[in-house]
Amino acid sequence: MAATSPFDQQQAIPGVKHIIAVSSGKGGVGKSTVATNLATALGQKNKVGLLDADIYGPSIPRMLGSLNQKPAINKEQKIEPLLRYGIKLMSIGFLIDESSAVVWRGPMLFKAMDQFLRDVSWGELDYLVVDLPPGTGDVQLSLAQKVPVSGAVMVSTPQNVSLTDVKRAVDMFNRVGIRMLGLVENMAYMINPANGEKIQLFPKGELESYMKTQSIPKIGEIPFNPSIGLACEAGVPIVESYKAGAEAQEFLRIAERVRELLPVT
Repeated sequence: MAATSPFDQQQAIPGVKHIIAVSSGKGGVGKSTVATNLATALGQKNKVGLLDADIYGPSIPRMLGSLNQKPAINKEQKIEPLLRYGIKLMSIGFLIDESSAVVWRGPMLFKAMDQFLRDVSWGELDYLVVDLPPGTGDVQLSLAQKVPVSGAVMVSTPQNVSLTDVKRAVDMFNRVGIRMLGLVENMAYMINPANGEKIQLFPKGELESYMKTQSIPKIGEIPFNPSIGLACEAGVPIVESYKAGAEAQEFLRIAERVRELLPVT
């Protein structure tokens, strides 16, 4: 008798066409910022949900201006996601106080992920963007085991200190059979306001050459701009708060690339 794979238990979420994992090998590279703006950009043309799966450090409620809001339970006893900028949202941050620590072991994380995937009334979605915690832990494995993920978007900064962690994350996705859609290089450069020239904030490492060896395309370069962080603090993504800016336009291009890679029929 053939051994049962843990991935045999995958079940699609009814009504959800594509699940996109947004991941980073390490923290502090802007993964949640990319996930938030990618979801908002996709939401301009598609039906989109955003799941904050960073159980220990949820940031989506603040980034989308929905702190202290609580989801309702509908008559089917499912959680109704909150709605911001046309995007359906779910986060552990809606269920606990912002200053409360989540002290859970693996089994509780698995149960929480199952509830966020199965017990939330997601409805009809073209894309469900999942903001994963940094690293390669229980939440990533739980997502891969429970639902068919259409693809992953990796977020990194340019330098080699991030590359080591990118390699680990890519290896994880390869092991669990999740397709790498591409890499978004965040804080790739800064524009000198005096002359418009690009300034490299970080030393350029071997990130691009590594991605080429893995046949993983770079699908976007986000410049460093304090306005992106200010927009997140204000709860209005840069895609909404400064639509004409270079940063918002780059997020819109990334969303278009994702649509090409994962078309909706």
